[in-house]
Amino acid sequence: MKARVAVLAGDGIGPEVAAEGVRCLQAVAALCGHEIELTPLPFGGAAIDAAGDPLPDATLAACRTADAVLLGAIGGPKWSAPEARVRPEAGLLRLRRELGTFANLRPVAVHAALADASTLKAEVVRGVDLVFVRELTGGIYFGEKHRDATRASDVCSYSAAEIERIVRLAAQLAQARRGHLTSIDKSNVLETSRLWREVTTRVVQQEFPHLTLEHMLVDAAAMHLMRRPRDFDVLVTENMFGDILTDEASMLAGSLGLLPSASLGGSGPGLYEPIHGSAPDIAGRGIANPCGMILSVALLLRHSLRLPAEAAALERAVSSALGAGAHTADLAGLPGASLSTRAMADAVLSSLRRP
Repeated sequence: MKARVAVLAGDGIGPEVAAEGVRCLQAVAALCGHEIELTPLPFGGAAIDAAGDPLPDATLAACRTADAVLLGAIGGPKWSAPEARVRPEAGLLRLRRELGTFANLRPVAVHAALADASTLKAEVVRGVDLVFVRELTGGIYFGEKHRDATRASDVCSYSAAEIERIVRLAAQLAQARRGHLTSIDKSNVLETSRLWREVTTRVVQQEFPHLTLEHMLVDAAAMHLMRRPRDFDVLVTENMFGDILTDEASMLAGSLGLLPSASLGGSGPGLYEPIHGSAPDIAGRGIANPCGMILSVALLLRHSLRLPAEAAALERAVSSALGAGAHTADLAGLPGASLSTRAMADAVLSSLRRP
């Protein structure tokens, strides 16, 4: 097959992990006879420095015509001053909106060899396999905003249609997994959450009657993710709750550097990125964990390029490398946790086999 992938390396460690993701994508393509055209594009703080805009028109246009978008990371202290007129994050929010990527998928699976890397007890996290589905283009992040000298407001708003489409996608995913869907809200306080709960109940009862649906308040969900994470299968929630809870859930796996994400919409290209930030404190040192990016490439293969066998082969390669003791510095406490970014990717590539 032939495909075009836009590569937005971004800032901080973004270019370092993006380079290894690209290497793995090229290796899969070569192994399986696919032709993938890669287009590097400016984005984030680097684009602000070059063009005064975190999402230049040319970058957006190229992303729209690509089959998928691969993103490293954005942001850093250089662009985060309170008085800054333009921030890298504004480019990311706009890109999600323009591409219509309303659903953010964040799988969290604890590799058996890494159970001791979590700050929780190994017996709590061993066997965890869950997926968060976060609504990505609505809620408080995109609501009307106001600020004056003494007051500020951010409006949280959701329509029934926005809730229906994200719940439907999450339910389809749960149907293909273990059949359990947890919907997270704050319906004891918020009207948006009351609507969320009502719409979720209706969609699941009418369209997915064989699923087990559980409603959970967001504060209880935060607690139970730490107390009994193995009980969760697919979790669906609104934008801000999802932003917070998915970072919490990432700690189950032992490191932010291990986990991928996919942002999906309708017919447009998906956006794939590791869930970690730009980590400016370690940028340029060659020690960032590339596994989150490499597994994001696997999600790209599965969801945008419709190559599930190739995706599974890359995921097996990551698992094999980790199981064989290939570990980067973020997995402190595990044997051999000293590989460089490039060496870790080399270990994955040496384990890659044709599906």
